Amino acid sequence: MSEILVSYNFEQAHRKILQEVLSGRAGIKFLSDIAEGDRAGVIEQADLIIAWNPAKEFSPEELRLAGRAQLIQLVTAGTEHLPFALLPPGAIIASNTGAFAAPMAEHILAMVLALAKRLCVNHAKLKQGEFDQKTQNRNLRGLVFGVLGFGGIGQAAAMLMRGVGLRIFAINTSGRTTEKVDFIGAMDKLEYLLENSDALLVSIPLTARTKGLIGSRELALMKPDAILINVARGAIIDEQSLYRHLVQNPAFSAGIDTWWVEPAMGGEFKVNYPFFDLPNFLGSPHNSPVTPGTMAHAVRIAAQNAADFLSGFKITGVVKREDYMEA
Repeated sequence: MSEILVSYNFEQAHRKILQEVLSGRAGIKFLSDIAEGDRAGVIEQADLIIAWNPAKEFSPEELRLAGRAQLIQLVTAGTEHLPFALLPPGAIIASNTGAFAAPMAEHILAMVLALAKRLCVNHAKLKQGEFDQKTQNRNLRGLVFGVLGFGGIGQAAAMLMRGVGLRIFAINTSGRTTEKVDFIGAMDKLEYLLENSDALLVSIPLTARTKGLIGSRELALMKPDAILINVARGAIIDEQSLYRHLVQNPAFSAGIDTWWVEPAMGGEFKVNYPFFDLPNFLGSPHNSPVTPGTMAHAVRIAAQNAADFLSGFKITGVVKREDYMEA
């Protein structure tokens, strides 16, 4: 029987989910339960690792011991933080694709509506005693919702946006999809997407190619009153360029859920420009997937992907290491 090593310190309810899904398929050990002196031996015997962030859950020396691992299954969807050079070269790495899509789609819809309807701006005006009944809000029906990165999150958001009456223009790596869209293209159609989107969602992974993908040139291609939403990674959008564009184009607006410096990355939350002084800006603390039951759902999806691997079935979320080595 295969040996599964779970390196993230899950709470008991989530451990039960892992055991339920993987029962009878493999032996499961939790790294947090292993005595310090026994860790090396357990890591060496692991055929499959389920992790959140291997760089924090293992030391570099321990990662070098994991050469037997055939699969490293992540519970998180992002992979740019992985220490690729230290991971076993023969292991498949799988992200938890789409596991957090449903709550994130609702968050995206909320941000678009809040910015289009000027909810925060009008709330602030009312607080100051100003009853602005003349400045118009925006209708969304019939407009274009652009999706840069049409994976699980992008597709879930598009479904909600179609319900509001927006048309869907999307970009993915293949330029093909079985989902209902009004336009689908590959990355060579980025300019077309930027030019035609009334609201644009950034939901593409952060890789060596997408870091800084949206800068001053790309922002200038967008409509003067476009809405930009980023739930992917902060570094995909150039911070200075976005701030300057918001200042120079007050009809343009942005909703940001993922930041350039976050506590999980650098031990602090930091912005280099006064975004929060701008009326056309809305921020949230990278909490779009933080809703009741979401973590349990993500653990179940990751466990099922691992179970499919053990059964010889096709798995989802396989990561191409070469896309990330320079990210």
